[in-house]
Amino acid sequence: MLINADFSRPVILAPHQYQWVPSPQNGVERIMLDRIGAEKARATSIVRYAPASVFPRHLHPRGEEILVLDGTFSEGGVDYPAGWYLRNPPGSSHQPSSGEGAVIFVKLRQMPSHEQRHVRIDTRDPANWRVEQGREVCPLFADGAEQVTLQRLAPHEALLADADGGLELLVLEGDVIAQQQFCARCAWMRLPAGALPAIVAGARGATVYLKTRHLAATTLKG
Repeated sequence: MLINADFSRPVILAPHQYQWVPSPQNGVERIMLDRIGAEKARATSIVRYAPASVFPRHLHPRGEEILVLDGTFSEGGVDYPAGWYLRNPPGSSHQPSSGEGAVIFVKLRQMPSHEQRHVRIDTRDPANWRVEQGREVCPLFADGAEQVTLQRLAPHEALLADADGGLELLVLEGDVIAQQQFCARCAWMRLPAGALPAIVAGARGATVYLKTRHLAATTLKG
């Protein structure tokens, strides 16, 4: 299965374009944002857990990155309400579930094999935010291959992110204008390396998930 698999092309998806697709597990659905492969795929998705849903324990050979958008996501007997960022390295395994239901942003099989860090960050804790060049930023992860943050943009503020290695963005609050398109909450975009990221917050400002540098060496195409 190939969905938005040409990483040399920009992709901007608005929520009204999304389609929920059932997963093999009852009570778990996903919106496929990009995907290369069948059930065991390199994939970026928004996943919805119905209340009292449980996914069987499974392995993540190339890692998993999660941002909890709504509800409460659980794994290993620990609950992670909306706002938590989780990073499970290659070779890790877990049994995810949700008692009350949850919506999560998920990236699968996109980590280098040498990554070893488990990351757990509550992005709603003010202590995890800092001011960088006048903007509030919550650092989530950084290494030589990628940088992941949450950023709060003031009304009409330009993002001005480094796009040399590509850029991926999910709107968490407010809205942005990107490539002359209006992008409301939960809009997702992926801009290739070298693209000029003309992204500006709307009149209400915006909070965004931002990943940069990770597409520089990506050659997967479909």
